Amino acid sequence: MQYDFRRYHIRSINAADEVERAAINQELKDLYASLSSEEKDDFNRQLQGFLATEVGRIKSDYESVKGGIQ
Repeated sequence: MQYDFRRYHIRSINAADEVERAAINQELKDLYASLSSEEKDDFNRQLQGFLATEVGRIKSDYESVKGGIQ
């Protein structure tokens, strides 16, 4: 199964408040809790890949902005 972490991420960014953000996080927790052990392993691998990609993108964006300011 392919998990769409980007969709959750975008929804969280655009959440109106902390209550909505918490509800989105709870959706992910509920999804995770419903998975089998094998599916949880796959979920975790996909999440780690998503986070690594996002951190790399943010770092690149930061360095681009930082370089333009100096």
